[in-house]
Amino acid sequence: MAMIKLVVCGMTGTTIYDNREVESILYDALQQTGLFVERSTVVGMMGWSKLKVFETLWEQQIGKSHAMYRQNVTDSYDLFTQLLEQHYASQRIRAADGATELFWHCRKNGIKVALTTGLYRKVTNIILQRLDWMKGLDEHYTSQSPFSVIDCSISSTEVQSGRPCPDMIRLAMQQLGVTDPMQVINIGDTPADLLSGRNAGVRLSLGVSNGTYSASELQHYPHDGILGSTGELIMLLENIV
Repeated sequence: MAMIKLVVCGMTGTTIYDNREVESILYDALQQTGLFVERSTVVGMMGWSKLKVFETLWEQQIGKSHAMYRQNVTDSYDLFTQLLEQHYASQRIRAADGATELFWHCRKNGIKVALTTGLYRKVTNIILQRLDWMKGLDEHYTSQSPFSVIDCSISSTEVQSGRPCPDMIRLAMQQLGVTDPMQVINIGDTPADLLSGRNAGVRLSLGVSNGTYSASELQHYPHDGILGSTGELIMLLENIV
């Protein structure tokens, strides 16, 4: 069996502590721009590209052929980005339980770490910079330093299709020179994370239950295990040969 060379982690809810902030901001933007949906609908779309969320919901409400479809998508998304950037620029941001320990365990054992997110690049960078996780990354957000905290950052705006498609995982593999998906573990806190790992054919696609979804909720989706926190992956890595 191939050794693990890459761990791909989600950001908010997986490696970034999230008290459902993104969900709440997304829901507020929907309400303020005339998209009235159940809160459960928003929860079900967490992990998606956020632009795709607005495109999907406006299509459902008025149809893509409607004269105002594209303008409505733009207005909703612009408000969301404004609210989100204000939040992450001003509020406390901290790593999720066990995330930093996982990063350093991987670094010590020659395993690359890539972070993927349904957020767009500007706000992704705000988060990374405030946590000091940007150090050592080049213009492609790939590590060029042995002192980097992570090895790669991929946002949904850098791929054709966000989760649950496997594009972000595959781009991370390409950026870091990993060709065999059986050398990759994917971990995230949403069904979209689990499905993207399964669609990428990785060795293990794992859920983490201290984010958006509980363990009982994640159990309904294809997975190779549900962990209580990202840090629990360390013990799992130590037992994979």
